[in-house]
Amino acid sequence: MKVVATPSTAAALQYYTQVGPMTDAGAYASALQELPHDIAKLCEVIQGLLIHRDLAQLYGVRFSPERVEETHLRPLAAMLERIAALDGRSLAAPRTPEQRLVSVCRDYALMLGAILRYQGVPARARCGFGAYFNPGSFEDHWVCEYWNAAQSRWILVDAQLDAPQRQFLGPDFDPLDVPRDRFIIAGDAWQQCRVGHADASRFGIFQLRGAWFIGGNVIRDLAALNRTEMLPWDVWGGMCGPDQALSAEQGALFDRVAELTMGVEEAFPQACAAYEADDRLRVPPVVFNALRNRPEAVSV
Repeated sequence: MKVVATPSTAAALQYYTQVGPMTDAGAYASALQELPHDIAKLCEVIQGLLIHRDLAQLYGVRFSPERVEETHLRPLAAMLERIAALDGRSLAAPRTPEQRLVSVCRDYALMLGAILRYQGVPARARCGFGAYFNPGSFEDHWVCEYWNAAQSRWILVDAQLDAPQRQFLGPDFDPLDVPRDRFIIAGDAWQQCRVGHADASRFGIFQLRGAWFIGGNVIRDLAALNRTEMLPWDVWGGMCGPDQALSAEQGALFDRVAELTMGVEEAFPQACAAYEADDRLRVPPVVFNALRNRPEAVSV
C-alpha cells in the first residue's frame, strides 16, 4: 500500500534514518556503511553472521548454555563486538554456523534496520506475530520494515529466513516482501482480537499466549517505533503477566497504543509524544528480563 506524502510522513522518514540506543553500531559504524546496498544481499550477510537459537538443529549444531546467553545482548554494538570476537574477519564474510552469534528474530530485524539506517534508508523493527511457523498459530516474531522510495511504501522483510529455514518452513511468499496477513503487526493482532475477528489464544509463543501477550507486544512495537528495540522477553511499565486479569485500564491503554502503531505515519507526532509522556510505555533505565527472571539495566 502506497503512503501519501504529508509533513508527518516526511518527519517519520527522516526519523527512521537515524540510529537509536540499540541500533548505534559504535566503532563498527563504518563497517556497516560499507556493506552492500541491496536488500537481498544484506539479508545474506546477516544470515552469515547470526544463527537462531531455536533453529540451530537445521544447521547441525548445538550450543552450550554459555553461548545461548548471547541472545540477551541488547545493543547492536555489543552484538557486533561479540561477532568480531568469534571471527575477526569482515562482516561481509559468512561465518560457519558454529561461529555465528546465537540470536533470535529480533536480532535479525535490528541488524537489518541498523544497516539500512546507516546507509540512509528509513527502516524500523516491527514486533508482532508470524503466521508461517506453526499452522493455525501466530508466533511471537520480529521483522524489519523499510521505506522503498521507488514504490512509495513500507515493505516488511524477514531477514531470518535463509535457505535452510525456507526449506524447513516452506513459506508461500517472498521473505523480502512479507504480506501483512503473514506477519501480523502487534497492534493489528490486538485490534483483530478485540473485535472478535481472531482468537487471542492463538497468538504468542510456546505456552505463553493470549491477550496479555499481545498487549505486551503492542508496547514493545511502540518502543521499537521510538527507536528503542528491546528483547522480546523484556517487561516494563504497562505490560501484564499470564496470571494477571486484563483490567479495563490496560485494555484501553492497548487500544490507544495499537491505534497509534497501526497508523504510524499519520499519527507519528502522537506516537512519539505518547511514548515520551507515559511511563507505562516508555522504556525505563531498568527492565525485567523474564527469561533470566531478574531486573537488568537496559544498556546490558
